[in-house]
Amino acid sequence: MTDLAKYRNIGIFAHVDAGKTTTTERILKLTGKIHKTGEVHDGEATTDFMEQEQERGITIQSAATSCEWNAHRLNIIDTPGHVDFTIEVYRSLKVLDGGVGVFCGSGGVEPQSETNWRYANDSEVSRIIFVNKLDRVGADFYRVVGQIQDVLNAHPLVMVLPIGIEDQFKGVVDLLSRKAWVWTDDMDPMSFTVDEPPAEMADQIEEWREKLVETAIEQDDDLMEQYLEGNEPSIDDLKRCIRKGTINLDFFPTFCGSAFKNKGVQIVLDAVVDYLPDPTEVKPQPEIDLEGNETGEFAIVDPDAPLRALAFKIMDDRYGALTFIRIYSGKLGKGTNIMNTFTGKTERIGRLVEMHADSREELDSAQAGDIVAIIGMKNVQTGHTLCDPDKPATLEPMVFPDPVISIAVSPNDKAASEKLGIAIGKMVKEDPSFRVETDQDSGETILKGMGELHLDIKIDILKRTHGIDVTVGKPQVAYRETITKRLEDSYTHKKQTGGSGQFAKIDYVLEPGEAGSGFEFESTVTGGNVPREFWPAVEKGFVKSMVKGVLAGYPCLDFKVNLYDGAFHAVDSSAVAFELASAAAYRQSMPKAGPQLMEPIMKVDVYTPEDHVGDVIGDLNRRRSIIKSQEAGATGVRIKAESPLSEMFGYIGALRTITSGRGQFSMEFLHYLPCPKNVSEEIIKEVQEREAAAD
Repeated sequence: MTDLAKYRNIGIFAHVDAGKTTTTERILKLTGKIHKTGEVHDGEATTDFMEQEQERGITIQSAATSCEWNAHRLNIIDTPGHVDFTIEVYRSLKVLDGGVGVFCGSGGVEPQSETNWRYANDSEVSRIIFVNKLDRVGADFYRVVGQIQDVLNAHPLVMVLPIGIEDQFKGVVDLLSRKAWVWTDDMDPMSFTVDEPPAEMADQIEEWREKLVETAIEQDDDLMEQYLEGNEPSIDDLKRCIRKGTINLDFFPTFCGSAFKNKGVQIVLDAVVDYLPDPTEVKPQPEIDLEGNETGEFAIVDPDAPLRALAFKIMDDRYGALTFIRIYSGKLGKGTNIMNTFTGKTERIGRLVEMHADSREELDSAQAGDIVAIIGMKNVQTGHTLCDPDKPATLEPMVFPDPVISIAVSPNDKAASEKLGIAIGKMVKEDPSFRVETDQDSGETILKGMGELHLDIKIDILKRTHGIDVTVGKPQVAYRETITKRLEDSYTHKKQTGGSGQFAKIDYVLEPGEAGSGFEFESTVTGGNVPREFWPAVEKGFVKSMVKGVLAGYPCLDFKVNLYDGAFHAVDSSAVAFELASAAAYRQSMPKAGPQLMEPIMKVDVYTPEDHVGDVIGDLNRRRSIIKSQEAGATGVRIKAESPLSEMFGYIGALRTITSGRGQFSMEFLHYLPCPKNVSEEIIKEVQEREAAAD
């Protein structure tokens, strides 16, 4: 029986290039899990084991590994930083108890850091902060601490101060013990001495230590009283308070160092053990019923409770399908029967493994608090709950955003055509933000994703991992349609063909809804003119029709329907008749309600060296962007803008050309806005031409 107090399930997350994977490598080396450190820039990092990750030097899928530190077991997930793969961060945070947010010492709080921080806030995950890369030009620990307060609206609790900065960075002062950790060899993380801090830092150390103590003791009224009476709290008492405040999300212990130069990682590992929660200290997962309502029951972290586990990732590799699960309660062993509450089917567990990136260790059993993988599960998808068949329950599922970009692919030969369906089926299972559909008119396969890089990687995986040669069409934007005018209308559906006929009459109001409201339906019929049992059929007719708009065939959103009157026939009316009536009403009324094309607007964050700011802004303006803000940093300028997705294809190439390869950008979906008239006309014309060609 394992002591759950010795468990830490943590994720490492940050903006792309802040040094997450390098930090993970150093942690694995320090804990003795690996003996040679692999570097990201050499394509040899342990957790970046996909070919695509090694070539591009980025993390694409989250990788799980575990190690030991100070008699504690750490289950670590290294997550991607690129905005197209935030889904990996979201689903990892969903099953973790704590996290390490890594920030770049010179870049500071970058766009993706904000998104990941927001996800972590939503999932209520306790975090510690590691300000990395303090050896880089332009690094400034105190500036980053300020940004964490201002940009993330978070409370960083500074635990260490850097000794030296940029190429003079050699160690840190631990504020609790007032001791200096100084490293003498960049290549050896163990080459440190713990000694008295530099004399010139004495005032600074006392100032920051006082802030630390005053913040920490707010967690304990007795200690606060003693402190006000002049009694200094002990280090153990302070650690206890810091742990409590960290778990309550009142503040985030903040450390610094340089993972690449092997400086400061041990102190972060100690902090993971000291301040991040074990599985029993985290709010238990609520259980829900089949309709998605909370039952009031919770999956308490207890090995003796009924089994509750959440599948948070599916991965296909050379051994077959791997289902990553987080066990919230109960035990799991080889040969156990478990039930998938989504499908209602029971499956037997064949093999249970503990993952270390792409290698594995066989297990006989696992228990509450563990993150493990099951080999060979069928019909399990991300977000499904696995439970005890005798005591079924469902955990809160995961919600994934809709894709904003699509491309058409077609196989180059018959053999590829047969393999394509199987390969895409596996990829969709692995990545819930990746969707696939077949175009009914052209027969083409349409791949949908979160961004250009996302789909680029999917095509790469099809070609290399699955050996399928495909022709790729140009990217398409996921436009939407809506209405701009209120309209009262009526429709009567009548059909007489001998025997019983069909009759349904509906009087209704169509009106534009709030942005982001989707579709709303209400019925204010009185007097039984349309019996209550037919109302759902009227709604169903509109819901089924709204997938195809009247302008260019894009799904319709943000409108309301109010059914206020109508008529029925005692014999000829049926749910089907009312459904057909509302489908025809949609086609009749939408063109009269001021239909409008909507385009996805992206939140764009561009980083550029100062001497190229004018050119970058000029280029963004040409792309119909609205510049929201400019912030000068130590090494360049950060421009925030809102841009139509259709104008941003191939932007990375243009940005690199303008900035001589030094610019960076990230973008994520923000909202839909009306298309300008000229753009709208062009899109509608394009769609009409495509349909004519298909006929």
